[in-house]
Amino acid sequence: MSIRPFRDINRRKTKEIFVGNIKIGGDNPITVQSMTNTLTTDIKSTILQINSIEEEGADLVRVSCPDEASSAALKQIVKNVNLPIIADIHFHYRRAIEAAENGASCLRINPGNIGDKIKVKEVVKAAKNNNCSIRIGVNAGSLEKDILEKYKEPCPEALVESALRNIKILEDLDFYNMKVSVKSSDVFLSLWAYRQLSKKTEYPLHLGITEAGSFIPGSIKSSIGLGNLLLDGIGDTIRVSLSDDPIKEVRIGNEILKSLNLKKRGIKIIACPSCARQGFDVIQTVKILEDKLSHIKSSITLSIIGCVVNGPGEAALTDFGITGGGNKNHMLYINGNQINKISTNEMIKKIISLIEKKELEIKNKSKNNL
Repeated sequence: MSIRPFRDINRRKTKEIFVGNIKIGGDNPITVQSMTNTLTTDIKSTILQINSIEEEGADLVRVSCPDEASSAALKQIVKNVNLPIIADIHFHYRRAIEAAENGASCLRINPGNIGDKIKVKEVVKAAKNNNCSIRIGVNAGSLEKDILEKYKEPCPEALVESALRNIKILEDLDFYNMKVSVKSSDVFLSLWAYRQLSKKTEYPLHLGITEAGSFIPGSIKSSIGLGNLLLDGIGDTIRVSLSDDPIKEVRIGNEILKSLNLKKRGIKIIACPSCARQGFDVIQTVKILEDKLSHIKSSITLSIIGCVVNGPGEAALTDFGITGGGNKNHMLYINGNQINKISTNEMIKKIISLIEKKELEIKNKSKNNL
């Protein structure tokens, strides 16, 4: 059962590009990505982290290639992971060429920082020959010197001018398989830069609030910044940049999309904050269920409400629901319908069983429709 949004988000139509086998832009789903923080030359650790990032629900992953050994390691890494890899390149054009030749699906570069036109041309040639897309990554902290001198400080106009300049560099080389980002650690600067850029280009936009910080403040900044842009219909792929485990970046990114009904994956729990009316420990119950149901991939909604004030209304809108009652007996709902009372002791086990059964049904139905 899905909750009908009050307003459908009218997504801005962009060009469609490929990152490996993943379509970005157009009418395609908004993708979530993260970035490894292992040494790329530590191939085993990098593979393990990429696979964990995939398991959490990422669609893409970025990997740093600061030196020749790192770009060479991509060849082995690519063979052992499923996610398309975006090679993160700064300054040295040879690293970009090596990454493309060693299996990267996308190159994150700033053409203006690569060097002269001959070097950029060589990078574009490698991208074309290896079916590799490019992300133009403009960052408020590393704007071109002449643009920074012109505007005196990072501002939306400066980020947009840099992005358009670099787009033209690639277009002049007959390259169009690109996406663009204009990131800043400042929420307002990022918002206005993306809004301006979205009016000036049809290329897919990669959204992010760069260097957002640790888990709580970084998640809040990213939710405000990315959420505002997504509500405006802007954005084709996102990354939540946290000073934390990359898995948490993916988790927050997916939650942002799920909260806006832009992605349907995994459990969506509607839960009350708890109060003196609660018939059971709501907070602890939600924590346990989030952990025990983290393996669920199908889109399933669950309401956990501690009392009858809002419980029946919320349960009417979810696949499964629990409303707290007296004497440690609570009402179980399925598809908005009251089923039976259930005790506190058996409640969690019963919900997990029902949801796992539901996912199995969804998977079997999907197989039968193939």
